[in-house]
Order: sequence, then structure tokens, then C-alpha cells
Amino acid sequence: MKELLASPYFQKGLISFITLVIAYLIAALTTRIINKNIKDLKKRHSARKFTVYIATFLSILIIIPVWINKSTSLTTILGLMGAGLTLALHQPILSIAGWLLILIRKPYETGDRIEVGGIKGDVVDIRLFYTSVLEIGNWVDADQSTGRIIHCPNNKIFTEAIFNYTKGFEYIWNEIKIVVTYESDWKKAKNIILDVTTKDQIDLGETVRGKIQRLSKKYMIHYEKLTPFVWINIVDFGVELTLRYLTDARKRRSTQDEICGAILDRFNQEPDVDFAYPTYRIYRQGEKP
Repeated sequence: MKELLASPYFQKGLISFITLVIAYLIAALTTRIINKNIKDLKKRHSARKFTVYIATFLSILIIIPVWINKSTSLTTILGLMGAGLTLALHQPILSIAGWLLILIRKPYETGDRIEVGGIKGDVVDIRLFYTSVLEIGNWVDADQSTGRIIHCPNNKIFTEAIFNYTKGFEYIWNEIKIVVTYESDWKKAKNIILDVTTKDQIDLGETVRGKIQRLSKKYMIHYEKLTPFVWINIVDFGVELTLRYLTDARKRRSTQDEICGAILDRFNQEPDVDFAYPTYRIYRQGEKP
């Protein structure tokens, strides 16, 4: 027993264990204080993650010197370890580099709605190796949540385009296509659509214009027309009216529902405006078309 206690490996292991226990207790105590005093969910989550990272980093700084002999060159050890880890852990190392880039450059943050590598959703957590996203879209229309959480490796940031729906400018352009018959008064239909959209759409006005002005100081971006407008097109079975309007990225489904409901009510009041839809006829053999 005395030989075991006198063993340098046992002493180093004991010091390492005690260090980890103390770090865990400090992190747990700090987390309790954070949960009690910080009410904002996003800030509380970030503070908890920061506490864990600091505790882990300090533990490593304390444990590494314990296991390195004085006669051993620290530079040599680190060089060999670095070469081995680079070959064996290429993807995880890229994920860590991606995590650092996310923290520093902030292409997205917790709570942002993003699309990376075909994955769309709201960011619910950013960890060392992957970003957790609450999925939207897929088999569900209009950017609604599917309920699935997807873990996307952070190394995707180096190889995939990142679409951020909400950072800096949280508004997107949405389009609704409506087709009326050739016999309909399409000009009246166009005016009805614009009137409904202007009344029922949330008044973005100066809020959007101010955001665009601030965004233009960072990016080469410029919009001249922010109000809703309607494009006209001739299709096989009628006149297609495409409404284009700005809406909050998270309210695309609700604003489209309100606008479509109001358009239906107004069209029902107009005898000279009718919806068009594809039709076909079946002829019996011998009948003339």
C-alpha cells in the first residue's frame, strides 16, 4: 500500500482527479448562481457554456504540467502530439476551428435562423464540434418547425454557404401567385391584392428602411422599393398575378395566411373577378371537340 501511495503515477493521477472534481464543483456552483441571477434565456445559456469552457481549459492547464517530466522537452511532446492529432483527428480539428470562427466572426448566434448545407432551422446550441439546429421546412411547408433537432458539424462553415435569415436584417421577400381567368377584370384584381396587402401587412415603414441603412454601412446592399407590388404574367389558363412583399422571416406563414384570407373575401365580393385553374375535357370517340 505504501509503495502504491509513493508511486509517482498514483500521485499524478490523484492530483488530476482532485483537479477535475474541484473544477466540476466550481462550475456547478457557478452555474447555480447564473441560473438564479440571469433571467434572459440567451444570456443565461451563453454564461453557462462559457463557465464550462473556462473550467475545462483551466483544468487542462493544471493537469498537463503534472504529467510532463522535467527531463522531457515540452516542445517535442507537443510537436509529436500535434502531428498525430492532425492526422487522426482532421475533421474534429476543423470543427474546433469552425467553432472558434463562429465565436469570433459570428456568422450566426444562438437564436438565429440559418441554412447550412441544405439544413434549415433555428440555432439552439453551439458546441465545440457541432451546432444544434431545430429544423424547419423539409416535409413541412412555409418554414414551419418539424420538431427535429439536427446536429451540424462546425467544419461545414469552411465548405458550405451559410444563409442567415435573421442576423442584421430579419426580413425576407415572400411571393404569392394568384391566377384569375382571362375574362376577369385583372386590373381590379391587382388593385385589390395591393390594397389588401397594404392594409393587412404589418407596417414595416421606417423600421425596415432604418435597418437597411445600417446594413448598407457594412455590406453593399440597397433597396429602392420596400412597399408591396404585383407582377403580371400570362399563363396557359389565365392571368397570373404575383404578389411580392416584405415580411418577418419567422412570420412568413402567418402573414401569407392573413393576406390570402383577405384576398378570398374581397374576390368573393367582385362578380367580375374569378380564380382560374387548369381544366381538361374528355371526348368520346367520334365526337367533335
